[in-house]
Amino acid sequence: MSNLLKSYIKQKHREYRKKRKERIFKGNIVHCTICNSEYREFAPFGKKKRKNAKCHNCGSLERHRLVWEYIQDRKLINKPMRLLHFAPEKVFYDIFSEMPEIDYFPCDLHPNIYDYNGKTKVRKADITNIPFPNDHFDFIMCNHVLEHIPEDALAMSELYRVMKPNGMGIFQVPIDHNLDTTYEDFSITSPKARLKAFGRCDHVRWYGKDYKDRLKKAGFEVTEDHFVDSFTEEDQFKYGFDTTELIYLCKKTV
Repeated sequence: MSNLLKSYIKQKHREYRKKRKERIFKGNIVHCTICNSEYREFAPFGKKKRKNAKCHNCGSLERHRLVWEYIQDRKLINKPMRLLHFAPEKVFYDIFSEMPEIDYFPCDLHPNIYDYNGKTKVRKADITNIPFPNDHFDFIMCNHVLEHIPEDALAMSELYRVMKPNGMGIFQVPIDHNLDTTYEDFSITSPKARLKAFGRCDHVRWYGKDYKDRLKKAGFEVTEDHFVDSFTEEDQFKYGFDTTELIYLCKKTV
């Protein structure tokens, strides 16, 4: 079977599953802030089957919808700019790649894993050695990446280096708010042990409340924004937001 035929079959299967889910979850109780679709509820997601999590249409999760609503509310991307995006999520890739005012640079250490409808153009880049000059990007998106990087301090310093003066970025990570100090143990190397210690087999740490301080040490001015608290409980459910997620807006001030 040719690769073209395989791709066609996969696409048709995705379209069938999508239409089936739309019939099952038809309604107008929840609303996706990214694709504006409405359903009875969002799909459960993850090993623990988080409720009201994944959009049936665009596939966005709680953190994606919250970050996008924050970007829109704060008008962070509303002018021509050069945007660096590490580990580009499809929901954001689809938006940024279609915005003519954005000079978009989606990057990953393993670009070949990305195939968004056969048209994805992701560049190869190591976040601990970013292949771009100093003061190059107006905005940087780096969501749920740093918890995979053993040398996260080096990665943060590289993000600071390539950000333009007065530039900014959103750097989200999973955080255990019960931890005052980030927990990491590099003697833990097996996937099974990392799953037990850090919640995922490919994570190398659990960030704690000191995450903001780690970003500041790299040079950033950091706003730890409780943006989700500006919504009522009803709207938090309606938009499928994670009520524990804080927004980390990082600026390179002159």
